[in-house]
Amino acid sequence: MKQTIEQIVEAYDNKESVPFSGVIRASRGAGVEEAAAEKAFGFANRSERLRNTADTRFGIASGCKIFTAVAICQLIEQGKLSFETKLADCTHFEFPRFDPGITVHHLLTHSSGVPDYFDEETMHDFEELWRERPVYGMTEAEHFLPLFAEQDMKFAPGERFAYNNSGYILLGLIVEKVSGMKFRDYVESRVFRACGMDDSGYFRMDRLPERTALGYIDEEDGWKTNIFSLPAIGGPDGGAFTTAGDLDKFWDALLGGRLLSAAMTAKMLAPQIHEDEESAYGCGVWIKLKNEQVVSRCIMGFDPGVSMLSRVDAESGIRVHVLANLDGPVWRLAADAAEALRREE
Repeated sequence: MKQTIEQIVEAYDNKESVPFSGVIRASRGAGVEEAAAEKAFGFANRSERLRNTADTRFGIASGCKIFTAVAICQLIEQGKLSFETKLADCTHFEFPRFDPGITVHHLLTHSSGVPDYFDEETMHDFEELWRERPVYGMTEAEHFLPLFAEQDMKFAPGERFAYNNSGYILLGLIVEKVSGMKFRDYVESRVFRACGMDDSGYFRMDRLPERTALGYIDEEDGWKTNIFSLPAIGGPDGGAFTTAGDLDKFWDALLGGRLLSAAMTAKMLAPQIHEDEESAYGCGVWIKLKNEQVVSRCIMGFDPGVSMLSRVDAESGIRVHVLANLDGPVWRLAADAAEALRREE
């Protein structure tokens, strides 16, 4: 399988202007120690010529929305919230133009209609956000509120699906109020440590630990790192760092009932709202459908200098994690690796 992954990446490199840089891990879901294959490519640090390895940590952008969703679902199971709890009843902040009917469920499923601070339906350059608001000042979830809290709603709650980063910022604020803990502290203790994800965390961009890949943006005049392109530290909507092995540990814990009850896990991973006939969203997770049946579940994230996708096939249990420290269509690599592993069965 390692040779197959090399062939898949070679075909990818022949089509893309920048060669793949990152880690691909493919397994049959038997656990971290029984991975079918894992292969690293490219450099974690181009200047020092330090190569990526199997245990390199990568930023995963919006891929960590699922951690926020797990935190909320844990608080629901503890009886501190419900899916129908209103936003106004579980935060310290006021939103004068927001519909009072917004619920936790709306926020989890990108159906709240709240204005998005980075509206992917109309905006395409994430870096534009930080030209008037320095990235080094964006260190807490509440720091994002001035970007959207007093804007008008996009649509009525529950009207439709529209991917929304602001909704997950609000969920992080809910975690803080309801749990009495800082959001990052909650996730690191109740999710990462609970899963044994010892290499994962929310690290400052200017204080990255060992074995962490720098994110690279390739432009016509050369490359640059993404340190000035992203908030100083990640939060509820994105920006955690992890490894391919830790992603396996996360799926082991989630699917094994060590983070949530079986009933809550099933609800979280079931289609809650449809984007179209072939794509739905659960709670923090994308769901691929065929003939209304679940084909696979995945988490994915894309930021300047960051690309990732982690998918689990519903029937076979095959898992593929692709973590990259550059921009690129990693979904194609994940799909090819999963197909190759299925052919070997």
